[in-house]
Amino acid sequence: MAVVYEKTKMLTDKPLHYCPGCTHGIIHRLVAEAIDELGIQGKTIGVAPVGCAVFAYDYFNCDMMEAAHGRAPAVATGCKRVNPGNIVFTYQGDGDLASIGAAEITHAAARNENITVIFVNNAIYGMTGGQMAPTTLPGQVTTTSPYGRDVNHCGYPIRISEMLATLEGPAYINRVSVHDVKNIMNAKKAIKRAFELQMQGKGFSLIEVLSTCPTNWGMTPKEALKWLEDNMIPQYPLGVKKERE
Repeated sequence: MAVVYEKTKMLTDKPLHYCPGCTHGIIHRLVAEAIDELGIQGKTIGVAPVGCAVFAYDYFNCDMMEAAHGRAPAVATGCKRVNPGNIVFTYQGDGDLASIGAAEITHAAARNENITVIFVNNAIYGMTGGQMAPTTLPGQVTTTSPYGRDVNHCGYPIRISEMLATLEGPAYINRVSVHDVKNIMNAKKAIKRAFELQMQGKGFSLIEVLSTCPTNWGMTPKEALKWLEDNMIPQYPLGVKKERE
């Protein structure tokens, strides 16, 4: 009998700890499938910092390191420079990468470090209770903006992909989403492309993945997917922001 669908070897059997409807699990599988299909499992190193993905080392079946909050790009830089033949990726949320880690990601991109960054943007701090993040939308209600984000007081959301695309260093920056099947397939292509560019020595790649947080958004999983499509994509347009030849 032909095998139509099977679990990738790049994921362990440990049950995911994420909330029901959270799309971290989908993104995990896309990253794992890309690594598996490229045949690089044995030389891949993943780096995860503090946040919802703090237990990523339990799920990815490759060497994993945990970094301090926001410092994953710095740790990944060290891993890659010491072991340039290895494939190194970070897996970071927006509360991590876009806030306390903003300096690390900016300078890693400026230096064109030959690493792959998976940036999960759900517009909120997930693990710590749903506070406003640098990516929280104008008017969006969080535990620290109960009346909605006031741009006059808190400023505007940071579009990380567009910001990093202004730098000369990065090789590839793309924003994707996982709110429906078509976009999930496109997200996998982008992630795989990012790993391929690292294998070719092209330099820094970042894939921003728009994701949901039903628990902290106060929505059902179905409602959260629709909210992402209707609200996040207009604020964070999908597509390639930079690709060097």
